[in-house]
Amino acid sequence: MGSKRSGRHNSNQRDFARHDRVGGLLRRELGVLIQRELNDPEIGFVSVSDVEVSRDLGVAKVYISVLENDKADASIAALNRSAGYLRSILGQQLRLRTIPELRFQQDTSIETGERMDALLASVRTAKPDSEEE
Repeated sequence: MGSKRSGRHNSNQRDFARHDRVGGLLRRELGVLIQRELNDPEIGFVSVSDVEVSRDLGVAKVYISVLENDKADASIAALNRSAGYLRSILGQQLRLRTIPELRFQQDTSIETGERMDALLASVRTAKPDSEEE
């Protein structure tokens, strides 16, 4: 009975590692495909910053960093329109039973980090002189 239990535990670890591995693979492949295969003028200069794949490997959230913020919405919309095409190319190139549905969204972590840095800097400059001694 103990062996079944440990087998189940190993299976869960393997599943977790698998969806992480698939996410890493998709991140690398999509980065190349977006640059080489898509000729949509609405897609600005973008890079794939992360891919989160659901545990059942059915959906992949693809986080995109956009160099020009004013083109972010148009770029994300164009990528979502191209998701089926990208998925079909991935299906031909990768050895996966199924390719997850691709859902593109903007990665705002850089902007959030910059805002937090600015807030911390303003707190530092707002400190009274007596606290600094």
